[in-house]
Amino acid sequence: MGNRRFLFLLGTMAVNFLLFQSILVPYGNGNSPWSLGPENYAHVHDNVSDLVSEISNNGGVFELRADTNSVHSFPDKKGEVKNYSLELVSVGSNERSIAVLTKNSKNGFPLKQILESKGGISTVSQLLKNEKMDSSDSTPSYGNLTFLENSRPRNDLFASDNSTAANIPRTKKMRCNMPPKSRTLIQEMNRILIRRRAKSRAMKPRWSSKLDLEVLAARFEIEHAPIVTQDKELYAPLFRNVSMFKRSYELMERTLKVYIYKDGNKPIFHQPILKGLYAAEGWFMKLMEENKQFVVKDPAKAHLFYMPFSARMLEFSLYVRNSHNRTNLRRFLKDYTDNISAKYRYFNRTGGADHFLVACHDWAPYETRHHMEYCIKALCNSDVTQGFKIGRDVALPETYVRSVKNPQRDLGGKPPQERHILAFYAGNMHGYLRQILLKHWKDKDPDMKIFGPMPHGVASKMSYIQHMKSSKYCICPKGYEVNSPRVVEAIFYECVPVIISDNFVPPFFEVLDWDAFSLILAEKDIPNLKNILVSVPEEKYVKLQLGIRRVQKHFLWHTKPLKYDLFHMTLHSIWYNRVFQINVRR
Repeated sequence: MGNRRFLFLLGTMAVNFLLFQSILVPYGNGNSPWSLGPENYAHVHDNVSDLVSEISNNGGVFELRADTNSVHSFPDKKGEVKNYSLELVSVGSNERSIAVLTKNSKNGFPLKQILESKGGISTVSQLLKNEKMDSSDSTPSYGNLTFLENSRPRNDLFASDNSTAANIPRTKKMRCNMPPKSRTLIQEMNRILIRRRAKSRAMKPRWSSKLDLEVLAARFEIEHAPIVTQDKELYAPLFRNVSMFKRSYELMERTLKVYIYKDGNKPIFHQPILKGLYAAEGWFMKLMEENKQFVVKDPAKAHLFYMPFSARMLEFSLYVRNSHNRTNLRRFLKDYTDNISAKYRYFNRTGGADHFLVACHDWAPYETRHHMEYCIKALCNSDVTQGFKIGRDVALPETYVRSVKNPQRDLGGKPPQERHILAFYAGNMHGYLRQILLKHWKDKDPDMKIFGPMPHGVASKMSYIQHMKSSKYCICPKGYEVNSPRVVEAIFYECVPVIISDNFVPPFFEVLDWDAFSLILAEKDIPNLKNILVSVPEEKYVKLQLGIRRVQKHFLWHTKPLKYDLFHMTLHSIWYNRVFQINVRR
């Protein structure tokens, strides 16, 4: 029995050896796949097979690069012997590999071109016969043997003329360029807000405080606010409940005290940006730090704690361009949170529930995840699929400020009867949705002024502004993220915003009724956009236009804050959400 087993094992090894040889030598000239003759290619030393075994065992994707300062000797096309070394460089990781022979480093194939080949790499010989490769490619060329991702099993590591390698997978699409996997429309957001108002999810504080009782008492007064029938400063149809809003605002002015952490260095902390796309976080920071009514120097007297960092400056200071890696940004804020938790006792008392941040950069939800999870986050990127909590977090208006000295420059627009353009949009093709919008409506209807990017320059900018001032409806589709500065721009120029962005929580959602001054449509409604707009009765449009003009003052920055302006509205929503989410230890 033992002899039979030995003979069977010996026969199996012999068959495997012959099969392996047949795979390695499929060519008429008897050359192995990595030895293609003397024309322009260096012969690879026999020790490569040992390296291949090691690579295969490690399950990696590697590159073998030639170096003229080595100890291995290979003959070139003239028969002269030159020294090379095989340097092992990791370029990825995968369970399966395919060996691809490239030219020497002088005339090598760019690695980028191999990776981006639409049809994948069929065979080694096809790759080598391709004479139309772009020599101007800026990607560095890699010499000799490269292992690239393939769907073949490991025992079929080398490709022959008659075999076809599976396609190399293409780069995965970024989330911002794909439709969301789940959609929460405005009706469901309203239901979520009602549920979370009824039951707090905030952490119960580790020890009690009389300040918590003050906030709880404010909640009782807000819930039992006297009915407001008329108010000279507030337009009732704009609000979910104008009586509760008015009483809450009065209690904020009378009660609220905020402590601002002094920790952190410029430019990430205490250095506001007041112009451009991310100006909202900067204006709030500036006005909050200058404020004397709400700010206290003693943290023991504070109802809320402000962490004054700029998400835009965080990205500008720490992000490595084109790295697609934001881990260091999140780690930086985690270290900051750990520092104030260790230095002060207030963050740990509530788990951060009485702390707040104001950030307008798209990456803020990611950067503040986990370590600031229970804080009140005032975010421009108010996406419910990215962790935005309705009823706790605040949707911050994304305001594009063009003049620091005069942030209200060009404010206003034409009256309703002089707005002859039905709908207008112009902007960059960020994300997937704007391409759908242009596909259906660009150059399709004279009433629908739907454009792509407008040329740079003052004349183009003024044309953009004049179009918004002259249009009945301004289309506000999402870009890379759910938020868009066009929402506030439309209000600024008194154009009714048509918001098309599933999962987007509109600014100050907890107090404003957006149906009173805007249209919010589902993304699926884009093909039917004009029919929806023309079906709006003229009487309703006039009411929407009036709502826009009356809500406008709540979306304006002032160098010296005014009552009910954007600074106070932001602070009020932070206060309001804290009031209805507080959990008291009795």
